Amino acid sequence: MTSSRVAPGSRLASRLGFSDRVFIGPAARRVARAIEDGLELVETGLADDVRVADPLADAASRYLYEAGGKRIRPVLTLLAAQLGDGNTTAVIDVAKALEITHLGSLYHDDVMDGADRRRGVPAAHAVWGNNIAILTGDILFSRASQLMSRLGERAIRLQADTFERLVLGQMHETLGAQPDDDPIEFYIQVLADKTGSLIAAATQGGVIFSNAPSEYEEPLRVYGEKIGVAFQLLDDVIDLSAKPEDTGKVPGTDLRAGVPTMPYLLLKAETDDASVDLAARIDDGVARIAEGADPAILDGPLTELRDHVGTQNTLALAHTWTKDAIDALEPLPRGTVREALTRFAETLVERSS
Repeated sequence: MTSSRVAPGSRLASRLGFSDRVFIGPAARRVARAIEDGLELVETGLADDVRVADPLADAASRYLYEAGGKRIRPVLTLLAAQLGDGNTTAVIDVAKALEITHLGSLYHDDVMDGADRRRGVPAAHAVWGNNIAILTGDILFSRASQLMSRLGERAIRLQADTFERLVLGQMHETLGAQPDDDPIEFYIQVLADKTGSLIAAATQGGVIFSNAPSEYEEPLRVYGEKIGVAFQLLDDVIDLSAKPEDTGKVPGTDLRAGVPTMPYLLLKAETDDASVDLAARIDDGVARIAEGADPAILDGPLTELRDHVGTQNTLALAHTWTKDAIDALEPLPRGTVREALTRFAETLVERSS
C-alpha cells in the first residue's frame, strides 16, 4: 500500500469496496489514516508471516494471500483499537493472526465445498490437490497460533475458542441439520460459528489489546458476530449473482456442491406449487452433479432462485442482523469510532442492495 497522505480514507474505502462516506469529516479521516497506517504494518507482517522455508509449502502458503483480499477483519481490529491506545504491537499481531486464521480456513473450506475458484484464481486444491491444500491450511493455523502465543494466555484462549467455533461450524455444515433441528436456525448458528466468531474475535481483540475500557469488549464482540452473520447472508445473495466478478467464484458454487444457503432454505420453506417445483429441480440437479453431471445443468434453476422471494427475504434478513449489530454499539461513547463502525455496517449491506 502506498504511504501517500492524499485524501486519507480513500485508499481504505477503495480497498474495501466501500464509499468514502464511511469516514466523514476531519476526525473520521484521522481514524481512517490510523487504520491505513496499521494496515501497512499488517500487510508487511503478513508477507513475512506466511512464508515457509520449504519451497512447495511457501508457494502454497502465499498463494491465496497474494491473490488479494479485503482485510475486513484487520480493519475492524484496528478500528476497535482506536477506542484505546490504537495500533499497538499487540493489536497488529492480533490483526495478523486472525487474518491468517481466516486465510487458512479458506484452503479447508474450498476442499470441503469443492469450490473451483477463490479470489479470482483457481482454488488451491485445484492447483496442488486436496492433501496439500489441507496441509497448507494447517501451516497457516500454526502460524496464527505462534503469533497469538507472543501475547499471553488471554490471546491464546481467544484464538483457541475462536478456532473451536470455526471447526464446529464447519462440522455442523458438513453434517447438516438433523431431524429435530430447525433448518433456518441451524444455518444461522453455522454462520455465527464459521464467520461471525472470527469477526467477533477481531473486534474483541482490538479492544482487549489496545487497552481500551473493558466495558467495550462485549458490545464489540456482539457487533462483530452479528456483522459476520449479515456478511455471510449477503454472500449467499451475491453467490447467486450473474456476474462471477462479484465473488471470484462460479455463481451458485455452494448450491451446486450441495451446500444449502439461506435463499435455498427459505425457498424450501415455501409451500406454493412454483416454489416446491423449483426446489425439486434444484435438488435433482444437485444429485445429478454429485453423480458426475455438468454443473451447468443448474444454471436455469439458480437464475430462478436469484429472482425468488426467498432471496429477497435473505437480503431483508441481512438488513435485520446489520441493524442488530448497530444497536449493539449503544454502550460505546458517541464519536468517530462508533460512527465509523455504524457506517461500516450500513455500507456493508449495500453490496447487494
